[in-house]
Amino acid sequence: MRKPMMASLALAVSLVLSGCSTLEPRSTEVAPAIPAQWPGTATAGAVTTAPMEVADIGWRDFFVDPRLQTVITHALENNRDLRVAVLNVERARAQYRIQRADRVPAVGVQGQMTRSGGDAPVTEQFSANLGVVEFELDLFGRVRNLSQAALQQYFAEAANRRSAQLSLVAEVANAWLTLGADSEQLRIAQATLATYEDSLRLTEARRQLGGASALELSQTRTLVETARTDVARFAGQVAQDRNALVLLAGGPIDASLLPQAEVTEVASVRLLPAGMPGDVLLQRPDVMAAEHVLLSANANIGAARAAFFPSISLTGNIGSASSELSGLFDGGTRVWSFIPKLNLPIFQGGKLRANLGMATADRDIALAQYEKAIQVGFREAADALALNESLDAQLSSQQALVAAAEQAQRLSQARYDAGLDSFLTLLDARRTAYTARQSLVSTQLARQSNQVALYKVLGGGWHERG
Repeated sequence: MRKPMMASLALAVSLVLSGCSTLEPRSTEVAPAIPAQWPGTATAGAVTTAPMEVADIGWRDFFVDPRLQTVITHALENNRDLRVAVLNVERARAQYRIQRADRVPAVGVQGQMTRSGGDAPVTEQFSANLGVVEFELDLFGRVRNLSQAALQQYFAEAANRRSAQLSLVAEVANAWLTLGADSEQLRIAQATLATYEDSLRLTEARRQLGGASALELSQTRTLVETARTDVARFAGQVAQDRNALVLLAGGPIDASLLPQAEVTEVASVRLLPAGMPGDVLLQRPDVMAAEHVLLSANANIGAARAAFFPSISLTGNIGSASSELSGLFDGGTRVWSFIPKLNLPIFQGGKLRANLGMATADRDIALAQYEKAIQVGFREAADALALNESLDAQLSSQQALVAAAEQAQRLSQARYDAGLDSFLTLLDARRTAYTARQSLVSTQLARQSNQVALYKVLGGGWHERG
C-alpha cells in the first residue's frame, strides 16, 4: 500500500519540478485592425530613422538645447507623478516575490513548552521542531500560473513607468516651448505697443495743430488699447507657463534655464517611421504594458482552471521532545510527522465556474484594451505625420506673409506721410503686420510641438541611457 502511495507522490513531485502541467490557454491572436502602411509620404530631404530605432533615441540625443536638457533632468528627478510610477513598480515587484515564494516550501523552526496539571502532579513537556507547513504540490500549475500573472503585472508596471517617463519628457518639452512662444508673443506685443504709443503722441500733436481728425485720433487710441490688452494677456500666460513648468520639474527652475522670447529648434532629427505600423507601435511602452496585462490575465485563466482539480499539500516536521529542557536533544527524544492532505472540490455553489468566467472576461477585456492601445497609437502617429508636411508648408507661407505684411506696412506709412493714402489704409496695414507676426510664432510653436508629439507617439526616449 505504501509503494503505490510513494510512487504517486514521486510522480506528483516530478510533474511539479518539470513544469509540464499547466492549464493556461494559448495566447490569443491580436487583430488590432490598423492599416499595413503609414498614411502620407515622407518629406523630401528629411533625415529619417531606421525601422524600430525610434525607441532607441534617448531624449538627450533628440532634444539639443542644453537648457531644456537640464530642465528635463530636474523633472525626471523630482516630478511626483513619475515618483509614484516608480513606487508602483517596486510594489508590483514585491507582490511578484510574495507570489513566487509559494512555489517553494516554507521551512520554519518552532519551540514549545507545555505545562499541565490538576489533581495529578504538574508535568512539563519541551519540544523543538523543524518543518514544512502546507506546501502545495503544483500538479496542475495553479501556483505557477499565479506567479506568472504577478510577474506579468510587474512587467506591466515597469512599462507604465517608462510610459510615464516618456510622457513627462514630452510635457516638459512642450511646456518649455510654450513658455518661449508666449514670451515672444509678449515681446511682439510690447514692441507694437511702444510703436503705437509713439504714433498716438504724434497724432495728438497733429490734432492740436489741426492736421489730424478726431477719427484718426480715436483709431490710433484703439490700436494702443488693443496692444495694451495683448500685453496684459500674454504677461498672464507667461506667468502661467512658468508655473506649469515648475510643477512638471518638481521644484524651482533657475531663470537661466528658461527660454527667452524665442521658439527654438529642439529636435536633432526629423522622425519619420521607416517600419511597418505594427512593428513600430509595439515599441511604445503603453502598448507593451497592455500586452503584459493581457498575458497576466491569460495566466489567471490557467489558475482558475486548475482550481477545478484536486490539490495536494504536504505538512511535515522533524524535531525533539522531552519532559526536561536539559534533555531536549538527548538520544531517544526524536519525533517526526508527515501529513499529506488531499483537497478535492465537489460542490461549491458554482464558485469555481464563476471564477473561471470572471478570469476569462478579464482576459477578453485585456485583449480589447491591448488592441485599442495599438489603434490609439496608430491614430496618434498618423495625426502627427499628417501635420509634418502641413506645418512645414504653413511655416514657409507664414514667413513669406510676415515679410510681405511688413513691407506693405512700410510702404503704407510712406504713402500716408506723403498724403497719398488714408489713415484707415495705414491702420489696416499695421493690424495685418501685427497679426502676421503673432501667427508666425503660433506656427513655429505648432511645428516644434508636433516634432515632440511624433517623438512621443513613436515610443522614443524611454530607454534608461536617455
